[in-house]
Amino acid sequence: CALGWACWKTYVGRPEVDWTRSDAMTVLGNGLSAADHHEDALPVREAHLAMMRRLGADEDSMLVVQANLASAYHMLRRTEEASEMYRDAYSGGLKLNGEQNLGTLQRPATTRMPF
Repeated sequence: CALGWACWKTYVGRPEVDWTRSDAMTVLGNGLSAADHHEDALPVREAHLAMMRRLGADEDSMLVVQANLASAYHMLRRTEEASEMYRDAYSGGLKLNGEQNLGTLQRPATTRMPF
């Protein structure tokens, strides 16, 4: 958690288009989640997804951020939102990579929600 905050504070001043800022948001969200600070992780995950959408990020990156947000919803027992976000990430992976792609096949196994 402290490492996530340190990473964020280091890179927050960089422009949104700088990949280190996006990575810092990931590290912060992961650190908060790992420390069971799920309420704090949620706005970080939501802001990260909003930023990625604004920047027109590639689909693969968007799918990862969506899955992280879905996990945050799940940890807060916001089941309906988690299920919807997981489904979106999974179907996006299917469209992008096909059903025989290893990432597509692993995605349901790495999520905590049944499909």
